[in-house]
Amino acid sequence: MEKVEKEKNELWEWIKALLIAFAIAAFIRYFLFTPIVVDGDSMMPTLEDGDRMIVNKIGYKIGNPDRFDIVVFHAPEGKDYIKRVIGVPGDHVEYIDDQLYINGEPIDEPYLNQYKAEITEGNLTGDFTLQDIDPNLDVIPEGYVFVMGDNRRFSKDSRHIGIVSIDEMIGNTNLIFWPISDIKIVK
Repeated sequence: MEKVEKEKNELWEWIKALLIAFAIAAFIRYFLFTPIVVDGDSMMPTLEDGDRMIVNKIGYKIGNPDRFDIVVFHAPEGKDYIKRVIGVPGDHVEYIDDQLYINGEPIDEPYLNQYKAEITEGNLTGDFTLQDIDPNLDVIPEGYVFVMGDNRRFSKDSRHIGIVSIDEMIGNTNLIFWPISDIKIVK
């Protein structure tokens, strides 16, 4: 009789341990971090199609995106996009002759240097201003950001979908964890 009771207690302890482990894992995934798979070439050469990354979900609950953060957000098509923040609230964004200008000042984009060196014809990024995207915009309003993929020629980003609400942000990411040979922190 005592042996049966001991086995029941041991089984109950295992069930409790598993339930606690699942609850902690669910909490971490829902509130803190979640994995994402890069789908497509819009962030090449920084990110490759199929890269698996960890998204920090708490950063934008307590703060706002910074320029050049790599972010994941809910896009209008019902998909999640991964892009780079180019403009933040209060910024006037424009591109002229493959040069980014924020509030009239030229801004260096070192993450594009490798890609620009491979371009043999034309510019990586076509010329535009915020007014080209939305005639009512002179600067990015509070609560929004302007995002672009690093593969500017083949990226569906704010030039096509408009500015992105910070409320649609899932979080930021910079850690590739798979494939193992490509584990790294990207900037």
